[in-house]
Amino acid sequence: MKYMAIVLMLLAGCQMQQNDETGKLDKYPVFPSDYVPARNLEVWLPSDYDPEKPEGYAVLYMHDGQNLFDTATANIGEEWGVDETMSRLLREGKIRDCIVVGMWCTPDRMLEYTPAKPYNLMIEKRLQTGREEEDSVEQPGGDDYLRFIVEEVKPFIDSVYNADPGKESTFIAGSSMGGLISLYALMEYPDVFSGAACLSTHWPLRIQENSPDFVRAYVQYLDERLSVDNGQKIYFDYGTETLDSWYEPYQMIIDSLMRSKGFGESNWKTLKFEGGVHNEVAWRERFDIPVVFLLGQR
Repeated sequence: MKYMAIVLMLLAGCQMQQNDETGKLDKYPVFPSDYVPARNLEVWLPSDYDPEKPEGYAVLYMHDGQNLFDTATANIGEEWGVDETMSRLLREGKIRDCIVVGMWCTPDRMLEYTPAKPYNLMIEKRLQTGREEEDSVEQPGGDDYLRFIVEEVKPFIDSVYNADPGKESTFIAGSSMGGLISLYALMEYPDVFSGAACLSTHWPLRIQENSPDFVRAYVQYLDERLSVDNGQKIYFDYGTETLDSWYEPYQMIIDSLMRSKGFGESNWKTLKFEGGVHNEVAWRERFDIPVVFLLGQR
């Protein structure tokens, strides 16, 4: 009863933005949660969205939703152009029918996008060696944030839209810290997500170039969970300028682990973009690559 009341409240407050060429955007202000602070939720639908389509739509969940569709809400006045890219790829027949769910971030972004288990492994290792926790934060909120997505957002999407609820049709994507939490989602919920796109993944965790502790902990965590048997696809990329210039040594460590676990061309891709910087403009220019990799026609 409580869940249905929330659904009805959200539907009553839904704001719709229609564009015949780039689809429709449903906006749900202040989406409530028992796990994390409330935030805005936006759902992009293709222009030919059919609520009665026999085969439901695949769903791509994305972080930092305020930066995906509208320059007016984007942090730096530049957005990913997700609606334009998805519409083009659908017209060209390069991807399967899908919708996109954009979850806005909050002032707790750093905490919410920090994968809790790898972070705690890092802190545990430091304590064992007597090192100070020089970049410790409050208790990381990655677990609660993923519960918000899996237990609250996804059931809402599956009940309101013609979404295929199955793992094979459920994907997640983000950039920077959003890359870290997208990979974490794949590991924590292998029965929910079948693929993740991690653009410019912020492996150092802290804002310091030579900070390998977290990626070492993430490798330890991944070594216990990463498996080709889960039937998942993983996309990584990075640029060579600004903050992205830090990432290649860490990504090479992750790539080595991917190879050791048997990942190859069909289920894993890591791309390097010469001159690529760390912002929405750069991610917009290459967003179509991970989308086709994850959502290419079956």
